[in-house]
Amino acid sequence: MEEALANAETAGLDLVEVSATEPPVCKIMDYGKYRYKQSKKLHDAKKSQTIIQVKEIKLKPKTEEHDVQVKLKHIKKFLKDNDKVKISMMFRGREIAFTEIGRKLMDEIKNELVNESIIDQEPRLEGRNMVMIVSPKKQ
Repeated sequence: MEEALANAETAGLDLVEVSATEPPVCKIMDYGKYRYKQSKKLHDAKKSQTIIQVKEIKLKPKTEEHDVQVKLKHIKKFLKDNDKVKISMMFRGREIAFTEIGRKLMDEIKNELVNESIIDQEPRLEGRNMVMIVSPKKQ
């Protein structure tokens, strides 16, 4: 260890421990340059990441056909922009007794989106809301 430190000092570099195994693995290098390269790698990795947003579309079981078509157009636009879409069917008051109407509407939406999306979460009832999550298909 002392010999390695002496070699590093004569070369004007640092002795850096790479792995803390037994015996420890060390390298003679310029530590400042090493940290700079690591930060550059981290910066480039962050730059190449894509942030996926989750957009939400809310419906009710009594939503009319034209309004459903407008919301479907919005969903398709979100999917084209590579965003996930959470489709929520809200049941208010006594509407909770008619969940089969909401399920039928969710199935219609699912059938419309079968070519553009992948169903991440099938429609399921969570309290007074029925939720389905879809994400864009990979090209």
